[in-house]
Amino acid sequence: MDVNFEYYKIFYYVARYGNITKAARALGSSQPNVTRVMKLLEAQLDCRLFLREARGISLTEEGERLYSHVEVACRHLLDAQEEIVSRGSQGCGTVEIGTTETALHLFLLNVLRVFKQEYPGIRIRIHNHTTPETVKHLVSGRVDLALITTPFETPGTVSCVKALDFEEILVGGTQYAALAEKPMELEDVRRYPWIGLGRGSATYELYQNFFIENRLDLEPDMEVETSGLMLPLIENNLGVGFVPQKLAVPLLEEGKLVHIQLCCGIPGRAVQIALDRERRRNPAADTFYRYITGQAQFSHVCEGL
Repeated sequence: MDVNFEYYKIFYYVARYGNITKAARALGSSQPNVTRVMKLLEAQLDCRLFLREARGISLTEEGERLYSHVEVACRHLLDAQEEIVSRGSQGCGTVEIGTTETALHLFLLNVLRVFKQEYPGIRIRIHNHTTPETVKHLVSGRVDLALITTPFETPGTVSCVKALDFEEILVGGTQYAALAEKPMELEDVRRYPWIGLGRGSATYELYQNFFIENRLDLEPDMEVETSGLMLPLIENNLGVGFVPQKLAVPLLEEGKLVHIQLCCGIPGRAVQIALDRERRRNPAADTFYRYITGQAQFSHVCEGL
């Protein structure tokens, strides 16, 4: 089947904006022309790609499947075009970064703050997902590099550089202050509501294995999609949970959280910088990768002093 590539480009913009008028404006085209092209594409592929709704359009299952491929191809071509056009300029281009929320707050934000001062012309796109989802996006080429939190499994083509080690602690809101008076057995945690990241996340798997190794079976009473949602829920006394110590410290100092010590040790964790060696990266992504791995190595040196 020979489909005009321009059709896929227009499809990309329509799916991206979820609105034909906005897509036409971004393409420098007209709404009737964009609508006509989408009807031609649907006819050639013999399937429905869009659902027309009052507030715009949404993708059908076939449309979602097509967009997952077209989005990667179009973005790479547009980035390559930008790279060629700006080849005489230093510090230009776009970097696609996949990251977990924990890695974002513990490491990436500090790196980006300084990096953007040194390379203001490089654009950054951040994709926030769980570790398994971020690894998939890295291997599929949706992101140039990834910052993920252990534990995780990666294909043989993916190499990792440790950014930092971090510890997690068990915390609760002020309603659980009595639990902070002395170390408690892990089994006693079962008496209280537990808040944790949901299935499919590296954190969920980590603590499931942790409880199993201690001959316990414990499921979260409240599951959240991102670590950023955990602290507000715990602070409001909806349960206890394991969170990165660095992120909990400000709330502990303000007296909004209490540290619940355990009689057993809690597994250590790390933030890793992951790269797929089989995929070519643009100069901007290479620049950022060299910079961020350099910052990781510098952090390790400082830790040893």
